Amino acid sequence: MDYRRRIRDIREDRDLTQAEIGKLLDKTQQGYNHIEAGRAELKIEDLVKLCRFYDLSADYIIGLTDKPKSYKA
Repeated sequence: MDYRRRIRDIREDRDLTQAEIGKLLDKTQQGYNHIEAGRAELKIEDLVKLCRFYDLSADYIIGLTDKPKSYKA
Protein backbone atom coordinates (compact mmCIF):
# COMPACT_ATOMS: atom_id res chain seq x y z
CA MET A 1 0.00 0.00 0.00
CA ASP A 2 1.19 3.50 -0.81
CA TYR A 3 2.06 5.49 2.31
CA ARG A 4 -0.09 8.40 1.17
CA ARG A 5 -3.21 6.29 1.23
CA ARG A 6 -2.16 4.73 4.53
CA ILE A 7 -1.68 8.09 6.30
CA ARG A 8 -5.02 9.29 4.94
CA ASP A 9 -6.79 6.12 6.09
CA ILE A 10 -5.22 6.31 9.57
CA ARG A 11 -6.19 9.98 9.88
CA GLU A 12 -9.76 9.35 8.74
CA ASP A 13 -10.15 6.28 10.99
CA ARG A 14 -9.32 8.52 13.95
CA ASP A 15 -11.71 11.25 12.79
CA LEU A 16 -8.94 13.82 12.42
CA THR A 17 -8.77 16.60 9.88
CA GLN A 18 -5.90 17.48 7.60
CA ALA A 19 -5.64 20.77 9.49
CA GLU A 20 -5.14 18.93 12.80
CA ILE A 21 -2.39 16.73 11.41
CA GLY A 22 -0.88 19.68 9.58
CA LYS A 23 -0.64 21.53 12.88
CA LEU A 24 1.08 18.53 14.47
CA LEU A 25 3.64 18.60 11.64
CA ASP A 26 3.99 22.42 11.67
CA LYS A 27 2.31 22.68 8.27
CA THR A 28 -0.84 24.26 6.97
CA GLN A 29 -3.81 22.13 6.01
CA GLN A 30 -2.83 22.69 2.39
CA GLY A 31 0.77 21.67 3.08
CA TYR A 32 -0.39 18.42 4.64
CA ASN A 33 -2.89 17.89 1.84
CA HIS A 34 0.00 18.05 -0.62
CA ILE A 35 1.62 15.10 1.17
CA GLU A 36 -1.54 12.98 1.06
CA ALA A 37 -2.16 13.95 -2.57
CA GLY A 38 1.39 13.16 -3.70
CA ARG A 39 2.43 16.71 -4.53
CA ALA A 40 4.96 16.70 -1.66
CA GLU A 41 7.02 14.00 0.02
CA LEU A 42 6.72 13.02 3.66
CA LYS A 43 9.91 14.07 5.44
CA ILE A 44 11.52 11.57 7.78
CA GLU A 45 11.10 13.88 10.78
CA ASP A 46 7.38 14.12 9.98
CA LEU A 47 7.18 10.34 9.74
CA VAL A 48 8.68 10.10 13.23
CA LYS A 49 6.09 12.58 14.55
CA LEU A 50 3.28 10.55 12.99
CA CYS A 51 4.65 7.31 14.48
CA ARG A 52 4.69 8.87 17.95
CA PHE A 53 1.32 10.56 17.58
CA TYR A 54 -0.50 7.51 16.25
CA ASP A 55 1.64 5.02 18.25
CA LEU A 56 2.28 3.05 15.07
CA SER A 57 5.49 1.67 13.57
CA ALA A 58 7.07 3.35 10.58
CA ASP A 59 6.89 0.02 8.74
CA TYR A 60 3.11 0.09 9.04
CA ILE A 61 2.73 3.76 8.14
CA ILE A 62 4.87 3.48 5.00
CA GLY A 63 3.23 0.23 3.94
CA LEU A 64 6.01 -2.32 4.46
CA THR A 65 3.64 -4.35 6.62
CA ASP A 66 -0.12 -4.54 6.94
CA LYS A 67 0.05 -5.49 10.62
CA PRO A 68 -0.18 -2.40 12.84
CA LYS A 69 2.37 -2.37 15.66
CA SER A 70 3.34 0.20 18.25
CA TYR A 71 6.28 2.37 17.27
CA LYS A 72 7.81 1.44 20.64
CA ALA A 73 8.00 -2.26 19.80
